[in-house]
Amino acid sequence: MKAADVMPPHLLEAGGYLFACPENLATMSGAMKEMFDRCYYPVLGRIEGRPYATMIAAGSDGEGAQRQLDRIAKGWRLKRVTEPWIVITNAQTSKDIAAQKTVEPIDLENAATMGKALAEGLEAGIF
Repeated sequence: MKAADVMPPHLLEAGGYLFACPENLATMSGAMKEMFDRCYYPVLGRIEGRPYATMIAAGSDGEGAQRQLDRIAKGWRLKRVTEPWIVITNAQTSKDIAAQKTVEPIDLENAATMGKALAEGLEAGIF
């Protein structure tokens, strides 16, 4: 789901989470931050122990957004089930930073694989 469409009932209904967003100015995207702002307290204490994974698209390192996501997940007491995944776009010039970004097909395939693995792990009771 797009972050703008996620509401607390969606988080409560889900068995696990794959949080994916771009890093903007060393932080997660505004849309993702707004989703957490809107949903954090309504689900606090109600989703503890659920599995999560993260995917970040970043121009250089993605560590700022990754730290933010992990701190929120820690507050919710979620359980990380994969290593953080950061896709580096190498957008370093003003022109590259302002340009529309695309994710490489291999990264899209890997994202789909990660989502399927998370779903299969949930269904099998591994997580």
